[in-house]
Order: sequence, then C-alpha cells, then structure tokens
Amino acid sequence: MKLNLTFLSTFAGLSSTIYAQMATTVPFDRLNKNDALLVILDLQVGLYDLVRDFDPTIYRNNIIAHAAIGKLFDLPVVMTTSAQQGPNGPLPKEILEMYPNAPLIMRQGEVDAWDNTDFQAAVRAANKSQIILAGIVTDVCTTFAALSLRSEGYSVWANVEASGTTTHLVADTANLRMMQAGVNLVSLFSIVCDLMRDWRNTPGSAQVLPWLDQYFPVYGFVARGHGAAIENGTLIPGEQQLLG
Repeated sequence: MKLNLTFLSTFAGLSSTIYAQMATTVPFDRLNKNDALLVILDLQVGLYDLVRDFDPTIYRNNIIAHAAIGKLFDLPVVMTTSAQQGPNGPLPKEILEMYPNAPLIMRQGEVDAWDNTDFQAAVRAANKSQIILAGIVTDVCTTFAALSLRSEGYSVWANVEASGTTTHLVADTANLRMMQAGVNLVSLFSIVCDLMRDWRNTPGSAQVLPWLDQYFPVYGFVARGHGAAIENGTLIPGEQQLLG
C-alpha cells in the first residue's frame, strides 16, 4: 500500500507539472508586412538540379512564387548567389526581372550567406526584424543562413516549399534543426495569409486572389468555382439538399 501511495503521489506530481506546461501561453510570432524582408537565397539554375524532394515542375513554380511574395506586399528584397560563375549558375531570369534594382550579393566563396559582409550590410540596411527566406539546398544554404540570422536576433520564416534538397530525409533533418533554433517553418500560403491578415485589407482579396490564381492555383480555383456559381446562379437537382 505504501508503494502504491508513493506511485500515486509521484504520478500526481508529474500530472500537475505536465498540466502546468500545457497551460503556459506560447507567443504567436506573426509576420508583419511592415517589419519583413524577403531573402532570395541561392535559388540558382544549376543548384536547382540538386533538388530531389519535389516534383521539378512544382518546385520551379515554388521558387518563382517565393520571389513574387515581395511584389505582392511591396517588401524589400535581398538576393544572393553562391559562386554563380561556376556550375551553380545565376538566379532564374524570371526572378532577376522582378527586382532589377534590388541588392544582388554574388558571394565568391562563403557557404553561409551571413559570412559575407556585403550580405550582412544589405540585410541590416533594410532595417527589418523579420526575415522570410528560402534556398537551395535546405540543409546548407537555408539552414546556415537561418541559424545565423537567429543568432543575430532576427525572427526567421523559412519557406519549406521553396527550399529544396537531395532527399526527404535530409530535408526533414534540416527542418528539425531549424525548428529547434526557433525558425518558423511555413508554407507559401501561410506566409501570404499572415502578411495579408484580413481579406479586407490592402493587399486583400482584390490583389491576393489573382496572385494566388497564378502561384497557388488550388485556392485560385476555389475563387473561380465560387465566381462561376454566382454568375450561373443555378442549382442542379440534389444540390439544394446538400446546402440544407
């Protein structure tokens, strides 16, 4: 009986501790378009060939969409490449054409972008506290820069759909490492919705829905379907029952 009472006492203590931890509030670190900087990190045409954790067509669209976030929300943008004169190659022309006047830091040897003083200066000159980034490869370019930025006190959002690497295992390991350091691992749609906050804002539905139709068509077609239903205005037999 004494043993049972000891066990029950220990169990009750653990339960109280767990409950207290569960009841502790966790701050919601939210993106703010006025505080955010978009970093386009080593999304180079040669490095693209290393990406094996995405369908190549989907991934190509993902990196262009990542870059286009800056256009939608009028964010400052910093671009950087790693040894682009070699097999890594330049950034895609579609991205370069979006931002002809944005800083483009062409690193000659630094693996971690933050080790380059020009990149540091460009990030600091933007005077933003939140960094949205994506790179190739996830486990090196994205992770190293994200961890360095966290060590400098920045809040970091890593776009997991626009960062690619050689295998799913490598991607999972890199994402876990970033998550443990407080990096926010997020999707394209999550980034857009957090920056927008409210469909009634500007940018809001009028600007975001056409953007989503181009870069996130699964939601664009939701809007198209709704629009077509409103314009048609006809219920076929059986639909009324579904609508209650």
